[in-house]
Order: sequence, then C-alpha cells, then structure tokens
Amino acid sequence: MGRNDIVQTEAKLSFDFFWNEASLMENSYGLIKDNTVHDAASIASVGFGLSAIVVGVNRGWITREEGYKRVVGTLKTFYSKAEQKEGFFIHFLDMQTARRTWHSEVSVIDTAIFLMGALCAAEYFKGEAEEYFEKIYKRVNWQWYTNKKKNMFYMGYWYENGFHGAWDLYAEQLMMYILGAASPSFPIDPSMYYEFKRNTGCYRDYQLIYTWTGSIFTYQFTHAWIDFRKLYDKNGVNWYENSVNATKAARQYCIDLKGKYKTFGECSWGLTACDSPDGYRGDFGAAPNGENSTVGKTDGTIPPAGAIGSIVFVPDEVIDAMNHYRTFDNLWGRYGFKDAYNLDKNWFSKTHIGIDKGISLLMIENYLSGLIWEVTMRNKYIKKGLEKLLIVPG
Repeated sequence: MGRNDIVQTEAKLSFDFFWNEASLMENSYGLIKDNTVHDAASIASVGFGLSAIVVGVNRGWITREEGYKRVVGTLKTFYSKAEQKEGFFIHFLDMQTARRTWHSEVSVIDTAIFLMGALCAAEYFKGEAEEYFEKIYKRVNWQWYTNKKKNMFYMGYWYENGFHGAWDLYAEQLMMYILGAASPSFPIDPSMYYEFKRNTGCYRDYQLIYTWTGSIFTYQFTHAWIDFRKLYDKNGVNWYENSVNATKAARQYCIDLKGKYKTFGECSWGLTACDSPDGYRGDFGAAPNGENSTVGKTDGTIPPAGAIGSIVFVPDEVIDAMNHYRTFDNLWGRYGFKDAYNLDKNWFSKTHIGIDKGISLLMIENYLSGLIWEVTMRNKYIKKGLEKLLIVPG
C-alpha cells in the first residue's frame, strides 16, 4: 500500500457507513445510525451522510440516480415524519419511528449540522432535493432558539426543562450564525455572531482563539462545508488560520505528553470527543482550553478522526498519522478506522461513530478535490449568510 492509499481507502469505507447504516423503512427512510453499536439515529449523522452521498456520486461509488433517490427520500422523512419543534429536530431519533429516543434534546447545533448536509446535497442535486430542503429550512424558527436578552443562541432545549445555557464562547457553532442570518423566514440579528467571547491563548508557539474543552472537532465541523481560507470577518479573524494553529497546538500537546501516555506521539494525536474505555467522552481536549487549560481532559485515548478531520490544515502530518493507525489491526474494521484506541489500557473501540466517520470523509474529500467546499459555497443562502455577518474575502 502506498503512503497515500490509506486516504482513499478510509474515505470509501467511511462512505459505506452512511450508505449501509441508513434506514430504508417507510416511516424512517434515510435515518442513519449514530454508531454501529446502538440502534438510534443521530440527526448530525444524517447531515454528514447527506453530504457523503454527494461524495459517493462524484466518485462513482453509487449512481446519481441512487444518490438522488436516497437524498430526496431522506428529506421527505425530515419534512413530514421526523420529530421536531419550531423546525428544530430531536438530536437522537428512533430508527423505526423517527421519534424522540434517549430523552434527548431539541438540538440547535445538530439541526445545523443536518441542515448543512442537506443544503450541500440540495445544491448538488437540485430538483425535489432542493424543494424539500427549502421547506425544511424555512420552517426553522431561529428566533425561538435565541435568548434575546443575551443576543445569543441557547445551548439546548429539553421538553422537560426548557432552554438552558448559551453559546457564549467560540466552538463548532459558526454554521448556526450563517444559517440563521440567511433564513428567509426567521432570520437572526447578524450581531449575534460578534457577541460570543473569543478567548485567545497559546500553546507553545501557537496562538489561537480557543474552545472550552479544546476538543479538536470544535475547530473542524463548520469547516467541513465552509471554505474559510480567504475569508475574514470585520475583526480580521480568519477561522481557517485559527484551525491550522489549533491543529498544530493539539498535535504538539500530544507529542509533549508521549512520555506519559503510550498512545501519544508525533503520529498519534488529535484529542476530541470520542469513545473511550469508560464510554463516550465529550471532554477530551488539548491546551489551550477553559480557564487555565483545566477543562480539557485525557486518559490516553486517541481517536483517528481527531487527526483525520484536520487533513485540510496539516495534510502531511495527518497522512503520517493515518498510516501509523493502520498498523494496529484491532483499530480497523468494516468501515475503516474504529473510533479510538488506548495502548496504556490495551483497549480498542468496537464501534464506528457517524460524526467521526463524517468529519473524516468530508475533510478528506475537501483535501482531495475541494468538492464539498465548492458545492456549499455556491449556495445562495451561504453567500447571503456570510455577507450579512460581514465575513468576506480579505
């Protein structure tokens, strides 16, 4: 196997996850499992999966007709059957009924991830795909999910307890402001984008606007669709450059700790939310983070998707990491890399997780061809949202 072959192989097997783990039943057509262990759908997984279909068609893994049928059927499900409130979808849905499961929240960020995937697919296929996306998007009441006093999105909403928290710091949520500002029916005030705190810190020589946990996915998710390479906001922030620095800092952090954790090193890095020996952990992250870098945690677990999702930022280092990960047979499965591993605990995950397969696939495709960026960035709503937020070429 050549040095770069692993990139193509991981992409194809990640696509297979989204194609094979989708429901084909009438009441839940197009729902995609959150992971290969639990039988529940994640709307974020569906969002990544809709864009995965664009990749699959473009690379000839499926026909255009097959892809179009799956996209339109999925969007019909989300328009007429998937449980929602004010246009926002439940984070986890039952794979048979498309109704709420796991007592999960009405999620603004996961709805946004779904919408970005749907927008990309609608832009690519047009026709009924675009028609159903328009219906779904216009129904989303961004103003309902906004705390008017703080001029911020609420963090979450539960049927039982209502709204809580606020998106008051930088994280993976940039897509929410773009979609919200461009809404043809319930637009947010563009000033919301400039309201959240931009905490600046350093790790070694790398300065960046950092996120609360320091999890590397927070520097990646919006970038799966939005090409920030030449875009600057009115404060001069270029989020692509910020993610490059965050990635380099995250890698250096693991290199500096390789004497403490067997898993860590130059070719094994990228702390992020993932499976672990103690179950799913959302607080794994590198410095800088939180207050004095006390929020991000680690137990020595590394998920391959952490590095792979940064392939557009530091491609050589990511490809080196992918080839290193491939030397562990227990880390490889039906859909390419399994979710995580920990050599100190002699532990390898048994699952593939949709959002990790998704960020891997979309970022690999952007690295190889720029396809997802190109399709998304030509969309009228993305253009409108960026313009309203004053995020323009610099």
